[in-house]
This record gives sequence, structure tokens and C-alpha cells, in this order.
Amino acid sequence: AKIGGAAMTWHFRFGFVILSLLAFRLVWGLVGGRWSRFASFVFEPGTVVRYLRGAAREGEQLDVGHSPLGSFSVFALLGIVAVQVGTGLFADDEIANIGPLNRFVTTDTGLSLTSWHKTAGQWTLLTLVALHVAAILYYLWVKKTDLVGPMLSGDKSLAAATPASTDTWGTRLLALGLGGACIALAGWVWKLGG
Repeated sequence: AKIGGAAMTWHFRFGFVILSLLAFRLVWGLVGGRWSRFASFVFEPGTVVRYLRGAAREGEQLDVGHSPLGSFSVFALLGIVAVQVGTGLFADDEIANIGPLNRFVTTDTGLSLTSWHKTAGQWTLLTLVALHVAAILYYLWVKKTDLVGPMLSGDKSLAAATPASTDTWGTRLLALGLGGACIALAGWVWKLGG
């Protein structure tokens, strides 16, 4: 999108927020609750095929946390958001706005990254978001499964034998501390631009 003036100021602010959230999600994927951790994501091809066929093995819980397709979706979205944030940090619109790390790359590199950020990156992100929303609506309307409610509340009705995720004051304080550290990291990156 072609934006300028105050809109670009907000674009940069939102970029700062997204950098903070991205850093948090990446760290939380390593140390967060059981179902937030990337280690709980399912990627084995055979499992994905069984999931798509609706033929989970006895005891296999493919609807707890992220489903196999949900796991791919999370990584695809995190990947494209990381690329968009990264290219934005080095961007140069050749008018009045440059990313905070633009001074560390050549003019040609900055312009190439800007071009990708404004074209292929933008459309890839929008396409993945649209697919993600479509999948959520499919689950809600066709499979009668609410994915958003449990994601926001952290609570989902499951079989008694399902391992619980950790939700203690300690994990909440850890999340708060990590959130603050990620905001500080994003602020440090921002200030690198001088």
C-alpha cells in the first residue's frame, strides 16, 4: 500500500509492536506452556495424512493444541511476519522514511528489500492471513469447533487423560518478564538506527 506522512509513523509503530510480539512468540514457543511449545507441533507426514483423512490412531490427540495443518500455518505465518519485519527494518521509500537498520545496508539492498516488503511480502502475508481466517471459519461453521475461544481464554474441554498445559503464577510472571524483554529488544533494534 502507498502510505505517507502520519500513516507511515503509525506503520513504523505497528512494526515495532509486531517485532516485539514476534520475538515473544518465538521465545514462548521454546519455553511456554505445553501446547504453546513448538515441540508439541505435529509434522510427521503420516500423521498429517491421517489427520486429513480423519483417521487418527487410537489415543492420538491431533486436535489438542495445534493440529498438523495448524502447526504448518503457525510456522508459515511466523516466517512471513519475520521476513516482513526484517525487510521493513532495512526499507527505504526514497522519500522521507527509512527503516531503523537501513544504514547498515547498501542503497540497492535497501531498495530491493523495500520492493519485496511492499509487493511479494505484503501479498504473501495477506494470502496466508486469509487462508488462516478461512480455516478458522471452516472449523467453526463446518466442524462446529471454536478455535478462537480456547486460544483467547487458554481453556478447552478435553478428555481427562489429556496432559494439561502449565498455567501458574510462575508461568504468567515468566510471560510478563519475557514480554518486557522482547519490548526492550525491539526498542534496542529501533535505536540501532540512530
